[in-house]
Amino acid sequence: MGKTSGMIHKMWKENAGIETEIEFKKRWFSVLVIYVTIFLMTLGFGITLTGVWPYLDKLDPHAGKTFYGIILAVSPLSQMIASPLVGWWTNKQKSSRVPLICTMILFVFASIMYATLEAFTSHHKYWMLTARILIGISSANIAICRAYLSAATTVKERTTAVSLGSLAQVLGFVVGPAMQAALTPLGDKGRPILGGKVSLDMYTAPGWVNALLALINIVILLPCVFEEKPIAAKEAMVVQGKESEKAAVDAIPLDYIAAWTLIVAFFAIVLNFVLLETLGTPLMMDQFALTKQESLKYISILMAIGAVISCISFVTIGPLCKRFDERKIMIWGGFFLMVIGRFFFIPWGSAPPSLKYSNVTYDPSLLSNLTESVGCPVESQKWCATTNALTTEQFILGYVCTAIGYPIGATLIQTILSKVLGPRPQGVWMGLFTGSGGFSRVIGPVLLSYLYTHFGIIWTFCSLGTFMAITVIWLLSLKHRLVPAVYNTDDIHLTKV
Repeated sequence: MGKTSGMIHKMWKENAGIETEIEFKKRWFSVLVIYVTIFLMTLGFGITLTGVWPYLDKLDPHAGKTFYGIILAVSPLSQMIASPLVGWWTNKQKSSRVPLICTMILFVFASIMYATLEAFTSHHKYWMLTARILIGISSANIAICRAYLSAATTVKERTTAVSLGSLAQVLGFVVGPAMQAALTPLGDKGRPILGGKVSLDMYTAPGWVNALLALINIVILLPCVFEEKPIAAKEAMVVQGKESEKAAVDAIPLDYIAAWTLIVAFFAIVLNFVLLETLGTPLMMDQFALTKQESLKYISILMAIGAVISCISFVTIGPLCKRFDERKIMIWGGFFLMVIGRFFFIPWGSAPPSLKYSNVTYDPSLLSNLTESVGCPVESQKWCATTNALTTEQFILGYVCTAIGYPIGATLIQTILSKVLGPRPQGVWMGLFTGSGGFSRVIGPVLLSYLYTHFGIIWTFCSLGTFMAITVIWLLSLKHRLVPAVYNTDDIHLTKV
């Protein structure tokens, strides 16, 4: 306890001219509340992620993978549209509390709707579409959280604060898929609840869990717990010797090229991450001849293990950034590793996967499965018969590259962007940043589902790998612009990260 107090006191002394020690403690407690909010929202996303396709297939077997891609796309589309608006609302309110609570209430409603889709008598796929739209709008609160982390930390604290926010997201992805895997024993049928109108099964249980966690989140955002403590503008005012925070912010230039470069690069890295979000479960079912329940179980376990690996890679960010340029780590440890990961998914197998013809499995060894036909559906995906199968080893290697590269790249993009933007209100900018990730999730599921279904696994992963390689080259050519504004009492200039 004494060591902790001493560490807090040492951290406060670095900001002694800006705030008191009590204010410092309150400010970091408010940051902790935001970390909890990020964790719970990410957990809520991760716990339902792998179950969308089998849940849709259960509700409407004729919906198809194309509509599945649309269902995945509408949530980020809603987030993309809502994020800048919610960011603008936060800037206008000059407070994060009300927008956060309102979006959490919407998330509760959407989660309960998702869990009770069976209660609707028809058009189940469209009701799922509606629930996903509402979930997307509510998830725009991630932009609020990102903006608050930038406003509530000093320049020196920013890298650590943003990195911890990313860690909260990674932990959400650890716990979320693990919880989904833990719920698989409920099975496809589950048990009837609410008078038998709906079932509590492995698909609906995550919706109820999300609703409960969102209610807890609302409680910790109430004024009696969460007290907002922005400091970035005050720091700029003190450092520059200005008379007001507004004058200090206005005196700091913004490099628009650097800001937009990072926003577009975030779109690129999220698009590549979406690849496995979209195709993870169908890919396992097609390539390894797994049933819906088996694929859901194994992809959930793999995502949980991948998230643990991401946590380990996250821990290395701080020490690495002390020895090497943040931009180099972002480009080579994040983006380039993702490029390698894409090409690991080009099939190494010596024969096509087991083929599925309507309700009959071609592979004789799998004919004992009388309850569910498994394999690659050659009638709707002609390439199944001519493309060799993935091996288990390369699937795992490709996923590990993603598990390491994505958190490093995504974390450092946000860290550097927050420094480029400086102490100005970042609600709209973080809304655009979050929206760019949402845009990748809009076109990603539809584009990737189409590429995978009609052209096959080789075209899909080669296209994404090439696009990511072009992004790496672009970032290297503009690396000199990816620098933060540094304040000086006499002049404002740019310096290396």
